[in-house]
Amino acid sequence: MDRDIRTVEDVLRLLDGLFAPEADRWTQGAAPWWDDFYTARDRPVPFFAAKPDENLVSYLERGLIVPGRALDLGCGPGRNALYLAARGFEVDAVDLSPAAIAWAEERARQARGTGGAVRFHRGDAFALTTGTEAALHGPYDLVHDSGCFHHLPPHRRVSHLALLDRVLAPGGYFSLTCFAAGRMGSELPDAAFYREPGLHGGLAYTPESLRRIFRDLHEVELRAMRQEPADSALFGQDFLWTALFRRPAP
Repeated sequence: MDRDIRTVEDVLRLLDGLFAPEADRWTQGAAPWWDDFYTARDRPVPFFAAKPDENLVSYLERGLIVPGRALDLGCGPGRNALYLAARGFEVDAVDLSPAAIAWAEERARQARGTGGAVRFHRGDAFALTTGTEAALHGPYDLVHDSGCFHHLPPHRRVSHLALLDRVLAPGGYFSLTCFAAGRMGSELPDAAFYREPGLHGGLAYTPESLRRIFRDLHEVELRAMRQEPADSALFGQDFLWTALFRRPAP
């Protein structure tokens, strides 16, 4: 007879266990799935290209954010982390997949001398930012999430918000790119993911839902990502929302 539920983290892990292993995209157990995804580097996946998000570039060019300490969540092959480092940021970048981190480190070696260094971390960002031995230490002036948030089940938004609360500096910025409702991702209500566990490729969000979820942060900008042509130096797909939020200063 198990009576193990005592903390919020116990509840979150219980809910994680409702999903079949093959549906997992967010825990340490998902690393093999992402490794398979990143192994074939010549696949026509838009975000495999070494191009930064167009919205991230726009924030810097308009002076909405300035260089400081940055954390890149779900960094994949490192395209945004390396861009930020080249613009003067001190960057920590984290991903579940050893294959993604290996690819990112290769790109970092090739780019050596063109900007600052990036510290790549393989693992679960929720775990790596907790405890006295945390590998990822705030405060960060910028937390960038490009495509990680929409692969979380509803209950793990609690973990995501707690991570921001732990590591985002007062006055710091949170930059988000995620699936846009009506264009990409599942529009099922939250409860439906627990009746037939699975994320159906990722969750879609509306601007109103993002504002509600991140209501403790100040909205700077929320818009559709601009579609970039194939020969552009920037990544841009119009099935995504982009958002920039700022944590209030004391």
